[in-house]
Amino acid sequence: MKTEYTFTGSTILDNGTGLFCVWAPFRESVSLLVKAPEPAIIPMQKNEEGYWHVTVPDASPGMTYNYLLDGKLERPDPASRYQPEGVHGPSALVGDNFKWSDETWKGLDLHEMIIYEIHTGTFTALQNFKGILSKLNYLRALGINAIEIMPIAQFPGHRNWGYDGVYPFAVHNTYGTPNELKALVNAAHQYGIAVILDVVYNHLGPEGAYFSDFGPWYTDKYKTPWGAAINFDDAHSDAVRAYYIRNALMWLEEYHIDGLRLDAVHAIWDSSAKHFTEELAEAVNTLSHATGRKKILIAEIDFNNPRYITQPDKGGYGMHGQWVDEFHHALHVVLTKEKDGYYEDFDGLPSLAKAWRDSYVYTGQYSQHRKRKFGVPPHNLSYDKFIVFTQNHDQVGNRMLGDRLAAQLPMEANKLAAAMLLLSPHTPMLFMGEEYGETRPFLYFTSHGDEELSKAVSEGRKNEFKAFSWAGDVPDPQSGKTFDQSILSWPTPGPLLEYYRYLIALRKTRRALLNTERDNIWVNMPQPGDVILSVERAGNDDRLLLLFNCSDQQAVFLHNRPHLLHKKFDSSVAIWQGPGPTAPDEVAEGTAITLQPYSAIIYEIV
Repeated sequence: MKTEYTFTGSTILDNGTGLFCVWAPFRESVSLLVKAPEPAIIPMQKNEEGYWHVTVPDASPGMTYNYLLDGKLERPDPASRYQPEGVHGPSALVGDNFKWSDETWKGLDLHEMIIYEIHTGTFTALQNFKGILSKLNYLRALGINAIEIMPIAQFPGHRNWGYDGVYPFAVHNTYGTPNELKALVNAAHQYGIAVILDVVYNHLGPEGAYFSDFGPWYTDKYKTPWGAAINFDDAHSDAVRAYYIRNALMWLEEYHIDGLRLDAVHAIWDSSAKHFTEELAEAVNTLSHATGRKKILIAEIDFNNPRYITQPDKGGYGMHGQWVDEFHHALHVVLTKEKDGYYEDFDGLPSLAKAWRDSYVYTGQYSQHRKRKFGVPPHNLSYDKFIVFTQNHDQVGNRMLGDRLAAQLPMEANKLAAAMLLLSPHTPMLFMGEEYGETRPFLYFTSHGDEELSKAVSEGRKNEFKAFSWAGDVPDPQSGKTFDQSILSWPTPGPLLEYYRYLIALRKTRRALLNTERDNIWVNMPQPGDVILSVERAGNDDRLLLLFNCSDQQAVFLHNRPHLLHKKFDSSVAIWQGPGPTAPDEVAEGTAITLQPYSAIIYEIV
């Protein structure tokens, strides 16, 4: 698709000519420094906007190059498509010769999605895109129809979560080639699975980021937790904004990726009249209309601010969905009773009920952890715009020992968490391995080459956990053992996997569970001492009563409404290794329903 945003990087044109373009507005000279197959220095021409460009006849894929700045400073391409030797090595020219076979694929809307978050390096023993591809049939059988892949932009070393990436256009070299990523996306579409890619536009990693040698990529107007802020609104920011919008369009158009999850958009500091995310959403919507394929943008936001996912004609930025941590936090407190750190803001079942009803727990009240009032209600936004989870890479990996729920809680509590997630009106996201009860940790790991940086990262992790009362030693992020411990074990499937599969199928078929509008759910707000959360959901002529016993003891719910109830699901049945049901199959008004500890029940309302 033609776009107003200037192309940067390198590509091979239809006639075999190589095109190279880089933004370096204050350099006196820039040359293309060809490293292989035949070394050469080729001067580039500068335009009035500060872009340097040159064409090279008979260019071939695999050609490696750097840019020579002012005749003395040699640097890789900031828009490199591939870094075969890592973040400090030369860039490589990539051809576009992949043969797609997903012509009939049109994408999915958020309300249709069951998302599954994946870290490429630890998902399988292959540690690459081929490993993910090998599990697509498994994921389809589970009921997953969207995978969300943690960042794959080139980062230093071989082991990283991906948020230290420094070449946003380059597929990480140990995960596979650009064509191998395209093969994964192509195959996923054959299986009816959308692909969402996690991208990082709020900062660049601390090792191998040579961007400031080219121009004013950073601004000192703001700070981020990870270092210098990207220049989205200061002098010369037009080229920086264009770079990141071109990056998003590349993934969505050239790689056929269906959506992007933007990391920590609250750290994309921009006081422009049109916020960067609004401009990005406009460009993505234009691409979606041009291609006839649904393309979505998901924001990770630490602010309970619906502006990011509100349409521009209503004063918003027009992104399509957002991660909501508070559903997780409230449920985690209910199940684990932890109250350290940010968990101090959540008071158990009342917070969880509010997360169900309002999506945000904090909608303007005072937050003890933040020491201020926080959030606003997300009025008139359907539930499917909010992605919820019981586990994800942050909430597991940012625990000191990376321990998952399956390692912390009994089987029945894990089943309750799954039911809470998959029966909620929000868009659900699973974290890889939770569906079968993976007990291996997901730890924080890096493989920086800079010794001082490595020490700083290790010390930083120790300092992060001072607000928590977790016992034990902090695993060293730089240790290969830390990474190896995090690779999924893939044991023989047990009843928990079938339990997840059943709930996912139920969610996809019951009209009440498919309805994500706010006027079709009724949450009974708990009173002090209550341990049961009761929710009614409706869709067309389908009405369901959902009951969740959040305690480790049996609990009684009194049905006091003039409707008959027919039981459709009970998590305590023996086929899922439950203790056996105590709730009746048919319930009339005035009947007491006894729920087993940590159990979930669905009744059809007649």
